[in-house]
Amino acid sequence: MKIDPQNPADLSAQIAKAIRDAIISGDMIVDERLPSEAELADQFDVSRPTVREALKRLAAQNLIRTRRGASGGAFVRRLSYDEAYAQHITTSTLLLSMNAVDFETACEARFALERACAPLSAARCTPDHLATMRAEIHRQAQPGLSDERFCDSDVAFHRALVDGAGNPVLSYQLAGAVEAMQPLMNMITFTQRNRDVIIGLHTRIADALEHNNGAAADTALAELTAYTLTLGEEAMAARAKR
Repeated sequence: MKIDPQNPADLSAQIAKAIRDAIISGDMIVDERLPSEAELADQFDVSRPTVREALKRLAAQNLIRTRRGASGGAFVRRLSYDEAYAQHITTSTLLLSMNAVDFETACEARFALERACAPLSAARCTPDHLATMRAEIHRQAQPGLSDERFCDSDVAFHRALVDGAGNPVLSYQLAGAVEAMQPLMNMITFTQRNRDVIIGLHTRIADALEHNNGAAADTALAELTAYTLTLGEEAMAARAKR
């Protein structure tokens, strides 16, 4: 592991990247103990505070864990999907908001990814996934439900659809699509949407999954895509008139 002292980038960031690259490449394996701060300082020819800052960066990324005592130190951590999931949502939200991704692009990406899960979910979803979807449909139909709660329920419904595919990699990849893109899309469309239309489409999706009919689920998702795009156009037009 090496760094370039002439590189204007922060030295602690360079050290963190070098260690992260070693973990990703497999040169450092799960539960392997990292060299001590003093050893890392000698290896990279930097001060111990610089090494300490690099280790803090790695800990913040859940790549290492620390343990005190005679057998303590910093160790390579096994990153779980649940831990990575939350980071992915945060990163996706920031990317969408900071880079001003247009509504149509976000909608296209989100539903293209979700429709890829439909046939898998139709084949694999459990009674618990279906129960969650049915519960959210019932919740969405409550007359006193606020727009914010409806949006939360909308996300929960689609989360169950994605998780029903039984593929943790897909669930992780779609965390950004469902739990980052969808709330932003809901913020734009909630003034234009007809809840009954959405509830009807959600019901069709749940029915299709319950009957192991991936094609029917995909058709309903395609209609939901078209409806959401129409809502976005109407919302943008309404804003332009203000």
